[in-house]
Amino acid sequence: MAVIKEFTWVGFLLRLLGAMVITFATYNPSGYSYLHWVFTELSAFNVYKALAGISLLIGWVVYVGATGRSLGALGVLLTVAFCATLIWLVVDMGIVPANSAQAITWLILLVIAIVLATGMSWSHIQRRLSGQADVDDVQD
Repeated sequence: MAVIKEFTWVGFLLRLLGAMVITFATYNPSGYSYLHWVFTELSAFNVYKALAGISLLIGWVVYVGATGRSLGALGVLLTVAFCATLIWLVVDMGIVPANSAQAITWLILLVIAIVLATGMSWSHIQRRLSGQADVDDVQD
């Protein structure tokens, strides 16, 4: 398997797509999500729901772990603050109605996906911006 050493926008978009799949598959306000599927008939829990849940959990552990290591608490906080300010901007401009809980929920889920994708990509972005390699990049 090839390891991607360079930051590309395609790579970021693929990481964002993966984060969106994990985020929106876990929960979304449309009613078609893992949480809706499991909690509508809790007594009908089966192997398919367990497999889907474990698969989502693996995705969350990978993305959240990489984001935590890459951005750190302050970086996550700043990324969330930046994205929250963008939400405020689109609501303030009237693009998204402030009284629509469903629209705001979709935006919050998108912010979560963007934070996760940024965390997954941050080492590549930081290397490109600063020219400094991470300790993991040093060859023996």
